Amino acid sequence: MNLIRSEFLKIRTTNVWWLFALGTVVLWGLSFLVNAVQSHYVLNPEGVPDDQAATFSAMAKPAAMTAYLATTGQYFGLMFVLLLGILTVTNEFYHQTATTTFLATPHRTAVIVAKTVAAAIFGFLLWAVTTVLSVIGTVIFLNIENAEAAFGDSAVIRSILLNLLAFALWGLIGVGFGVLIRSQIGATVTALILYLVGTLAVSIIVQLLSLWLDQDWIQQLAWALPSNASSLLVSGVDLPEQPHYWVGGLVLLAWAAVTGVIGTLITRNRDIS
Repeated sequence: MNLIRSEFLKIRTTNVWWLFALGTVVLWGLSFLVNAVQSHYVLNPEGVPDDQAATFSAMAKPAAMTAYLATTGQYFGLMFVLLLGILTVTNEFYHQTATTTFLATPHRTAVIVAKTVAAAIFGFLLWAVTTVLSVIGTVIFLNIENAEAAFGDSAVIRSILLNLLAFALWGLIGVGFGVLIRSQIGATVTALILYLVGTLAVSIIVQLLSLWLDQDWIQQLAWALPSNASSLLVSGVDLPEQPHYWVGGLVLLAWAAVTGVIGTLITRNRDIS
């Protein structure tokens, strides 16, 4: 418990936490604006192509629409949790405090666990902020659109709670990533490129391969990416040609487990200096 308190104190005594929180709120606002515009057209599907009619119909259901809007902010929120997880590790090497930390706590696994818990707590706080803002925004938007808000639906409650799980797991992924790349700049830049550009690039490649080979199943490979799995996890209903939400959960758990185990093993066996 003292280790967790110590790691959380390290976060609180820097400007990182409130800068990330501010960034999350600002980007949440932009994200909700985009989602609201998209949702408006989903609720008013005039001139929708026949091949997209089923998807629009499913998304317009109260549970799907409410879950979609109520989890706004996930994309950028997860990015900041990922970065914070990275910084909890790389800060030790950047400020040359790693040796002191591991000498004070010889059990390196305990240190990694403490850093993961601290990152998860920060993730919980960002989840709480974005969820409160999203719920308020969703109520206002759906009222303007004269649409039903289905916050009492089990699918919506499930989506909101699983969104919390995603925020926590991305903290673990961030810690593991920070262990793999100890350079603070290198780890941060690499993570941002992979998160913002890599996911889009791989999704496009998978789509092109599917069209080229005329194999629809290839498109499903894109859900193996952690950011795509996170969005799938909070989907309120099953959409056409989309896996069940629990597939996203399994993928995300697998990524978190692999990065966590690899990060712990590397930390236990690496020369810390």
